[in-house]
Amino acid sequence: FKHKVVVDPKYADKTWKIVEHAIHEIYNHNASGLSFEELYRNAYNMVLHKFGEKLYSGLVSTITFHLQEISKSIESAQGGLFLEELNRQWADHNKALQMIRDILMYMDRTFVPSTHKTHVYELGLNLWRDNIIHSSKIQMRLMSTLLELILKERNGEVINRGLMRNILKMLMDLGPSVYQEDFEKPFLEVSSEFYRAESQRFIECCDCGDYLMKAEKRLNEEIERVSHYLDPKTEAKITNVVEKEMIENHMLRLVHMENSGLVIMLLDDKYEDLKRIYNLFRRVPNGLATIRDVMTSHIREIGKQLVTDPEKLKDPVEFVQCLLNEKDKYDNIIILAFNNDKTFQNALNSSFEFFINLNPRSPEFISLFVDEKLRKGLKGVSEEDIEVILDKVMMLFRYLQEKDVFEKYYKQHLAKRLLSGKTVSDDAERSLIVKLKTECGYQFTSKLEGVFTDMKTSQDTMQGFHTAYGAELGDGPSLVVQVLTTGSWPTQPGVTCNLPAELSALCEKFRSYYLGTHTGRRLSWQTNMGTADLKATFGKGQKHELNVSTYQMCVLMLFNNADRLMYKEIEQATEIPSSDLKRCLQSLACVKGKNVLRKEPMSKDIGEEDAFFVNDKFTSKFYKVKIGTVVAQKESEPEKQETRQRVEEDRKPQIEAAIVRIMKSRKVLDHNNIIAEVTKQLQSRFLANPGEIKKRIESLIEREFLERDSADRRLYRYLA
Repeated sequence: FKHKVVVDPKYADKTWKIVEHAIHEIYNHNASGLSFEELYRNAYNMVLHKFGEKLYSGLVSTITFHLQEISKSIESAQGGLFLEELNRQWADHNKALQMIRDILMYMDRTFVPSTHKTHVYELGLNLWRDNIIHSSKIQMRLMSTLLELILKERNGEVINRGLMRNILKMLMDLGPSVYQEDFEKPFLEVSSEFYRAESQRFIECCDCGDYLMKAEKRLNEEIERVSHYLDPKTEAKITNVVEKEMIENHMLRLVHMENSGLVIMLLDDKYEDLKRIYNLFRRVPNGLATIRDVMTSHIREIGKQLVTDPEKLKDPVEFVQCLLNEKDKYDNIIILAFNNDKTFQNALNSSFEFFINLNPRSPEFISLFVDEKLRKGLKGVSEEDIEVILDKVMMLFRYLQEKDVFEKYYKQHLAKRLLSGKTVSDDAERSLIVKLKTECGYQFTSKLEGVFTDMKTSQDTMQGFHTAYGAELGDGPSLVVQVLTTGSWPTQPGVTCNLPAELSALCEKFRSYYLGTHTGRRLSWQTNMGTADLKATFGKGQKHELNVSTYQMCVLMLFNNADRLMYKEIEQATEIPSSDLKRCLQSLACVKGKNVLRKEPMSKDIGEEDAFFVNDKFTSKFYKVKIGTVVAQKESEPEKQETRQRVEEDRKPQIEAAIVRIMKSRKVLDHNNIIAEVTKQLQSRFLANPGEIKKRIESLIEREFLERDSADRRLYRYLA
């Protein structure tokens, strides 16, 4: 027995009429008198009795009917009221949908999923989209109204951002494709045209700095606009438009702009403008590379001018100071304006390395700069400041390709500083040696340690000498000797001169004392490196103590036994080499305030026919007068050649050692690879010359360290 319930279709019609009436009332704002519980039950019963389809299709047609009415109301709204009416009707439609969804909740949960239909609320949104937003009379009007308002805002007018936010939020709620197709795409297109035209106007009338400020302002405005009423996802797209039209399309014109482009900003330290150009250009493809390339070629250009300027090359200390000033300048720009960007720092370093090595005398000049800074002449400079200077010098040192040439000069200058007692402090000297050791390894500084040991040992030796001979020395001249180990100190040509008789005797005493206490050693006097203090009495009995070089002392002592001496007589009596003697006489007779001698004829240079006298009229407000030698601060051409020759000689064993090391591990290698590997191994010391490497290979083949391959002449084999 089956019991079948048949529901009268009239029941369904009657129930639907109740629900339909309720939907009309909701849209007509008369919902207050409705019983939602009763309406829910009616809808529930319809679904239960299989009238879900009737309920659903009735819902579609009823909402559609109301939306068509609403559409007419929106279409008829004039001017500014158009968006307000749309916004008001949208808010009402949303409220209505929520109420309807509550009434039809049972249908939404059961009938809709089982028949794969759209849920009530989403259905309401889709109907709004099709009947309102995509209505032929609203769609284009809505888009053009929104774009017009944005244009007004871009031109400085105030618009109702709250209303814009609501309308655009509505488009987003209707689904991503509605927002994108009906607003975002056209928005990006007109924005692109707007900024293309504006950038063209700006670039014709603004300088680079002003243009960048305007571009930055526009970019910030667009970002702010997104935060107020656009979809957050639009931000990347609209900023991309501004970047492309205002920056990317004008990059080269901006950086090269006459009288205001990147080079002018760099020259005038315009940190704000530089920071702005960096931050804007980093947003576009190849933007930073463009800035970096212009900066690099500019730095190389000014560096090239600096290292080839004959005026700058006259004064090595000034030359190096100019390099440091340039480095400081660009370091500051990179730190303060370019976000301390490592790629810019690398570009700066490679530029400095490029032009410092254009001047073959850079290693010598940097050493002279160190010499100047570490001499006692630097008054009032704190240890911290000296440390800063040394760090900066090390930075320049890293750029040198010929570090071994710097080493040669540095050792010569260090020796002179220590021997003349003219160093700021041993700590500063040792600090630089530690820095060099860290940079280049132990072999670079091993001999320098010996230099300081010699200085200390010499003090002990002198104490022993005075203890042994103190009574004999009496009131005569006193002697201080520094005994230098040949290997540790830069070799000096062994030049002797004739010392005054009283000093010769004293030197002999020291020699016999020293050789008596040390076996198997030889002493040779380096008179060109010594100094002396002389007591002198001039014309009116005024007394002075003169601090002079050993050569100057030998010359002055001659005037104890003569009033007038010719150049030739002085040269014969002292046997001082002619170039040194001329410099020595120049400093005694031609330097104002230090001229203890006078010469005839009076001139700046020393001639071989000149006559010399004691200057009886010499006066000085100081009791102690220091007479420096007129120094050829830079090396003369022959000296330079000699140093270069010594450097080349020192390189030979290093190149050979590198070749042997490489061949020992590789056993067989072709010519080009040996050249490449040797160059690489030695580049921390110097740039090896391929021609010299080839000569060293030949030398090693002769001495049977290597042999050529019998089949392939470009292959070498290691002979164990």
